[in-house]
Amino acid sequence: MTRLHTTANPFALMMDPQSVLDAMERSERLKRLQSRVCRPLDKPLLGPVRGELAAYDDGIDAEPLSDET
Repeated sequence: MTRLHTTANPFALMMDPQSVLDAMERSERLKRLQSRVCRPLDKPLLGPVRGELAAYDDGIDAEPLSDET
């Protein structure tokens, strides 16, 4: 396949991943990109739950669910 046809067809790129990696290494635009470290957002930022609040939460969790919802 010609290079123009290969780059225009993303499915053809899957057949030759080494050419994609080579192109990425030669890319000046990729080299100019600024990078930064992103921290995961799934870590809670809240402190420990106080005893009174934890007891209230446990009481709510212990109540049976009603069928009215």
